[in-house]
Amino acid sequence: MNQAEALRGLLKAVAQGEVSPEGAFTQLKNLDFEPIADFAKVDHHRAIRTGFPEVVWGPGKTVDQIVQIMERLRLRNSVVMATRITPEVYAQLRIALPTLIYDEMACICALVPDPVVPQYPGTIAILTAGTADLPVAQEAAVTAELSGFRVRRLWDVGVAGIHRLLSHRQVIDEAEVLIVVAGMEGALPSVVAGLANCPVIAVPTSVGYGASFNGLAALLTMLNSCAAGIGVVNIDNGFGAAILAGQILRTAAKLKNAG
Repeated sequence: MNQAEALRGLLKAVAQGEVSPEGAFTQLKNLDFEPIADFAKVDHHRAIRTGFPEVVWGPGKTVDQIVQIMERLRLRNSVVMATRITPEVYAQLRIALPTLIYDEMACICALVPDPVVPQYPGTIAILTAGTADLPVAQEAAVTAELSGFRVRRLWDVGVAGIHRLLSHRQVIDEAEVLIVVAGMEGALPSVVAGLANCPVIAVPTSVGYGASFNGLAALLTMLNSCAAGIGVVNIDNGFGAAILAGQILRTAAKLKNAG
């Protein structure tokens, strides 16, 4: 059964009272995707299911493929985002998509018809251990902002100079979710989690000397933290950390509204 036949069958079942409107909505959440040539199937209903629309992963795709996917996505989404886009690829994309905006540090480009304003309550605070961790942290920050969340940044407050972190204790105290980005030995999330009364999402980066094993040492430190309340995402995964933080805030808002 193709998509059109499935839709007709579902609508007929609703009309005949065999399926409730709410039941039909549940089925439709898992139905709508659109093939693009022979290289992609764009998931238009991901935002309905998860609260976040599909995002384009840039590496491994041609410029033409990225353009076609973004053009289809923007027909149904107010914000369309592509990650891990190099400046060279962005220069080519902008020829076909002249309104495309770009954050070079985050390597994120986006189609944004209007200024993005926070849609959800709460603040995501993003901390880095060092300046070298900024690209991953900025990926998290831009992802969160484009997704409608309020972000506060605090850079270069690692454990090598712990007084820098402690002098900004209010950032930790005022956040609803913390994303802590660190390379080297990855100790900063443990310190922050020992001070925070909110969820802490740790992001290991591939920054460090040889024995850091491209972020593996930081990852293991974060996974073995003795401070409770830390969730750990993959190495250099600022994007994933932002989505997790957003899900936490959205769930909290939903529970508050339900109460």
